[in-house]
Amino acid sequence: MQRHLLAAGLLAIATPALAETPVLQVLTYDSFTSEWGPGPAVEKAFEATCACDLQFVPAGDGAALLARVQLEGAASEADVVLGLDTSLTAAATATGLFAPHGKTPTLNLPVEFADPNFLPFDWGWFAFVHDKAKVPDAPKSFEALAASDLKIVIQDPRSSTPGLGLLMWVKAAHGDKAAELWKGLADNIVTVTPGWSEAYGLFLEGEADMVLSYTTSPAYHLLAESDDSKAAALFDEGHYMQIEVAGKLAATDQPELADKFLDFMLTDAFQSVIPQTNWMYPAVTPAAGLPEGFDTFRPAKSLLLSPEEAQAARDAALAEWQAALAR
Repeated sequence: MQRHLLAAGLLAIATPALAETPVLQVLTYDSFTSEWGPGPAVEKAFEATCACDLQFVPAGDGAALLARVQLEGAASEADVVLGLDTSLTAAATATGLFAPHGKTPTLNLPVEFADPNFLPFDWGWFAFVHDKAKVPDAPKSFEALAASDLKIVIQDPRSSTPGLGLLMWVKAAHGDKAAELWKGLADNIVTVTPGWSEAYGLFLEGEADMVLSYTTSPAYHLLAESDDSKAAALFDEGHYMQIEVAGKLAATDQPELADKFLDFMLTDAFQSVIPQTNWMYPAVTPAAGLPEGFDTFRPAKSLLLSPEEAQAARDAALAEWQAALAR
């Protein structure tokens, strides 16, 4: 009798543990998790397939993700990091904190992409966005922008992937002349924000004539607000691409669930959400295609440094930027 009671007691204790829902933590940037970002829809769709609790953990802007992972190391509670880009993947790989994904996906990117640790989920071109009524004749190059009286707001390259992307854009387009160009641009810069959301907010509040964003940003105003007043200035020297990626942390205690999320990330259920929530091009074109008007501002030329080239150029580009703004 006592043995039966003991067995019943042990069963009562064990059952909740056995039934506990597994948790997958995905570290990402703030705007991804916002109510208007992809996070809510992705969470709902993935949880419908995984019998798990998907938790998005916001950690500032894109470049801040790597800093947090480096700080936490193998003790991080995150399982997946979503929101780095190719300007950071070489540095991320060098940490030894990411595990190979072992996948060979079919992608719809304008460039070849292969990385053993990271998979792309979206991409876009950086651009300076403006109001067509306030800036009817937008500059067509960095040099024209530097020669103008236009006021711009940009993001900090130490915390923001768009900010770092701008350094890579200037370096890729102008090489050894980048330092001089930054000296010319310095008096155009109203302020430097930690992340994209703050910068775009200041632009919408009228604090600047132009903001560093994406060629697809005007599509948001057109499709979500029926407002066609915004445009992306297309530069003759070309536009730098951003390819955003996700990777599995090697120390995850949910490796199979993390792999399942990375697989899900490239399905239509995830990719179809990207254009009208993250306002970027999906890494795999959705079955329904792109929304009408989404592809209005398409550069004639794409610029992109390899992850290794970007890592090698970063310190010098950052020093040039800091020297110009310190004057």
